[in-house]
Amino acid sequence: MYQQIAIELNEQNLQQVIEQSMQTPVVISFWAPSMPETREVNQVLEHVVASYQGLVTLATLNCETEQMVASQFGVRSLPTVALFKNGQPVDGAAGPQTEQSIREMLAKHLPSQEELELKAALEKVDAQQYGEALPVLRELATKFEKNSVITLAIAECLVETSQYDEAETLLATVPMQDQDAKYKGLMAKLELHKQASDSPEIRLLEEKFAAQPDNLDIAFELAVQYSQVERAEEALELLIKLLRKDMNFADGNAKKTTMDILAALGQGNAIASKFRRQLYSLMY
Repeated sequence: MYQQIAIELNEQNLQQVIEQSMQTPVVISFWAPSMPETREVNQVLEHVVASYQGLVTLATLNCETEQMVASQFGVRSLPTVALFKNGQPVDGAAGPQTEQSIREMLAKHLPSQEELELKAALEKVDAQQYGEALPVLRELATKFEKNSVITLAIAECLVETSQYDEAETLLATVPMQDQDAKYKGLMAKLELHKQASDSPEIRLLEEKFAAQPDNLDIAFELAVQYSQVERAEEALELLIKLLRKDMNFADGNAKKTTMDILAALGQGNAIASKFRRQLYSLMY
């Protein structure tokens, strides 16, 4: 099975593969068909290399059929594993290997599992898969101390999923030296949101509601206005309070509006999770 993903080294492609290590590290397994333990090492290598998602290349050298090539490397025993980087051998190990021993060797020269997860999460952000990326980035933020790349990626997810208050709080923690074009772009989006979400109509309704806090009609109208300008958290806050007083307010429209806002926010949204629990506790 390993031969499907590994480059089989020979005299013709040897130089090309070594040169390839200038861009992507290459791990070479020296093996022989007559030695089962070398096949086992190849299978372990295939599994480990696959988990690095293209950041390392696997090559195998059959030392029985390619004796001339094997002699160039000075291999004295099988199995032997060697790691090439920038055209030079940088590490290696002789004898049977476990998955742990191979991972420990590669870990000294390749990105960690957390770095791989971060790369994948940032790719999700670039692909606008904000709901999927956000929980992963939150978890990674606890492992990478004060990493502005992660902070800005989380902030982008928050802005794009209408969690503006948390985004603003988070952006305030970004150090001056890391306030790059992405930071400025997110701040601009926050400013546009503020301008759009503070219309004269909303301000008038807020004044009315402040004067009549028990008026459910005003509360509902204000909640609807908030939802239309992506002030979801404030809308849901009002709607939950309203539903606590009258679950069937406006012939069920208040409940329907609440559920529509929650659905629009999506499953991975922290605000949605918070208010979904409150709504379910009222309904059941």
